[in-house]
Amino acid sequence: MDTGTAWQALRRPGLLRSGRPWRAAGYLLLTGSAGLLMGIGLLLCGTVAGVLALVLVGLPLLAALALAGVPFAALERRLLRLVDGRPVAAPHREPARPGLAAWLRVRSRERATWRELGYAALAGFVLWPVDLVAVGFVLVVPGQLIASPLLLALDGEQVNVLKVWQVESPLVTVALAVGGVLLAAALAYPLTALAAGRAALARILLEPTGQELRIGELVNSRARLVDAFEAERRRIERDLHDGAQQRLVALSMALGLARLDAPPGGPLAGRLAEAQREAVEVLAELRELINGIHPQVLTDRGLPDACADVADRSAVPVEVLFDLPGRLPAAVESAGWFAVSEALANIGKHSGARSARVDGRYAGGLLTIEVRDDGVGGADPAAGRGLTGLADRVSVVDGTLTVSSPPGGPTLLRVEIPCTPCPPSLPGPPALPIPPSPRRSS
Repeated sequence: MDTGTAWQALRRPGLLRSGRPWRAAGYLLLTGSAGLLMGIGLLLCGTVAGVLALVLVGLPLLAALALAGVPFAALERRLLRLVDGRPVAAPHREPARPGLAAWLRVRSRERATWRELGYAALAGFVLWPVDLVAVGFVLVVPGQLIASPLLLALDGEQVNVLKVWQVESPLVTVALAVGGVLLAAALAYPLTALAAGRAALARILLEPTGQELRIGELVNSRARLVDAFEAERRRIERDLHDGAQQRLVALSMALGLARLDAPPGGPLAGRLAEAQREAVEVLAELRELINGIHPQVLTDRGLPDACADVADRSAVPVEVLFDLPGRLPAAVESAGWFAVSEALANIGKHSGARSARVDGRYAGGLLTIEVRDDGVGGADPAAGRGLTGLADRVSVVDGTLTVSSPPGGPTLLRVEIPCTPCPPSLPGPPALPIPPSPRRSS
């Protein structure tokens, strides 16, 4: 396939020896046919939906009609490769959650969707006659002139050329065939130019704008930052666990051995005992810090067991119930665990609750986690940075946080994160549902 755009091919010699004219004719034929079908479809669906909308039945059909430009534009982007090889990126964002409802919601809010609908209407009511008439004239007129000697030989007496005149002389048909070849060669240039102009118009309307490109890049960069953030958290946790923690353990053991060698009851033994206690306390704080960065149980067993571990260490008795289809993406599990951990910490510090409950479920491409307590209520996300920071942490994975906490209670914190379960083939055992059980006493 020759390189460069159609406009560049028009300015270079050798156009007739390339496949450009044929590809231009195929492009106009396909776009004209698609535009004709789209125009008929828009007219019929619009009429039916307009009539049915009087009784509110046609509203879904009108909504589907508004999105008819999306598949038409996708077809047009593929056909543009016939004119030149430059790819055309789709301007649409991927929905944050799976399912038709999420797809319709995202598409209906994008400007590109309405541009594509306008382009479909333009192609369906204005452009298709130009496409088909142009390609029909270029193919039919020279083609019939070139075929006139064959038609005369088949008929034996005369041939009707272009429905205009009757030709009986074989010499005249040969001259017409030569003229048809020359006409086809001459028309190849305007045909290619028309296809190039038609493709340029399509690119203007269908290519993503600068703002859409920036939004797409921001979405992609945020996903890369989330992955890098999670990887850095795990690296810090691993370094603390395998480095500083092990050295503190060794220090505590060395101090214990030194106490055995020190004279009992002396000042040295007392100082060594104090140093060992300090080392043990620092080790306990370091373990809490490591567990707060990224608990190992979350990596090994998943979100339900990690939340049950947080509930076991809570100052308030907590029931935990999860119903998940298996392991979820690491970033989603980390955000869900962080939300539960912060919520239970806030309950223990501020709510005055006597009990709490954590419910987690997955349905319709959405992970939902609810944390309830019977405390005094009055939690306000705008009053402090705790809930605001939690909302920011959840929003990193396209999640949402809602809080209902009237004065006097109860308080309900709900986290919703769109995600897709990991395939069973991925490493890591699936997290089994945890039946409701009260917090074990410590």
